[in-house]
Amino acid sequence: MKALKMTRYGDIDSSLEFQSAEVPTPKAGEVLLRVHAASINPVDNMMLRGELKSVRKEVFPVGIGRDVSGEVVAVGNNVAGYSVGDLVFSRVGEDHVGTIAEYLTVSVSHLAAKPKNLSHSEAAGIPLVGLTSYQSLIKVAGLKSGEKVLIHAGSGGVGSMAIQLAKSVGAYVVTTTSSANVEWVKALGADLVIDYKKDDYRQLLSDMDVVFDTLGGQYALDAFQVLKTGGRVVSVKGALDPQTAKELGLGWLLRKLVALKSRKLMKAAKGKSALYRMVIMEANGEQLNELGDLYQQKILSPVIDKVYPLEQGKDALSYLASGRAKGKVIVSMNDPISNK
Repeated sequence: MKALKMTRYGDIDSSLEFQSAEVPTPKAGEVLLRVHAASINPVDNMMLRGELKSVRKEVFPVGIGRDVSGEVVAVGNNVAGYSVGDLVFSRVGEDHVGTIAEYLTVSVSHLAAKPKNLSHSEAAGIPLVGLTSYQSLIKVAGLKSGEKVLIHAGSGGVGSMAIQLAKSVGAYVVTTTSSANVEWVKALGADLVIDYKKDDYRQLLSDMDVVFDTLGGQYALDAFQVLKTGGRVVSVKGALDPQTAKELGLGWLLRKLVALKSRKLMKAAKGKSALYRMVIMEANGEQLNELGDLYQQKILSPVIDKVYPLEQGKDALSYLASGRAKGKVIVSMNDPISNK
């Protein structure tokens, strides 16, 4: 089979190449997929540049890509609920990274049935951004109907998903974006769109119930300027908080370092009697099935910018890295977006 592989840390042109590989055999608790489509995410380019070396050291060559939609072509032992011919999608676990390939094994616990009303290309754009938004807004922040939420970078993959998910629970959604994307983001359902090139959101907002930080850095700390007393800040780019560090099972010394690095954020949270949590998305087939139901009911809609054929997988990563993408960037093996 053909697969896009990282051969070393570096840039897209010098560190990625297509290689031939054996079709993998599913182990116990796994299925083998014929990949119809995959999507890429900023974490894939971070992995390529070596920014995740402290968390995960790779043995090269290694596959790239974490989102997939495809067809089950073989099942391993101890697999229940899925059989050959099933159409599924997944955010694969870290031990199965490599979705930009013709075949892939996936843990059954990370699988969900592909929504019947979506193409594989559309379904492949859901898992990582969907689970990130769901776990951040619903599971951690506990966003409720009538609450006000600020979602940064509304035109990005996570932002465009988070806007729709927040609206689905009845929240009032505020988002930030650039001038070129204001009307596009409004069409996703945002109630108030702030053009960050023209206005400072910190001067316009106050008493937000929830702030969803997708940018990190100073944005995580500035969230408390617009947050109401007792509000919640959830971040996917900010500093790790002590509670999450404990849940991750980090040792005493590492937890001390985390506490030191996050002290300003935790002080700001305490000053507002607020919650601050850094969310590290986890692959979860059960939650992905819940999201799939929302797409099946047309409560949520896929947001896709561009679809590239497999042989242009490197171009897809370059386009995502440019920062111009509105929604998801897809690599399609044999599934045009019009094919439902």
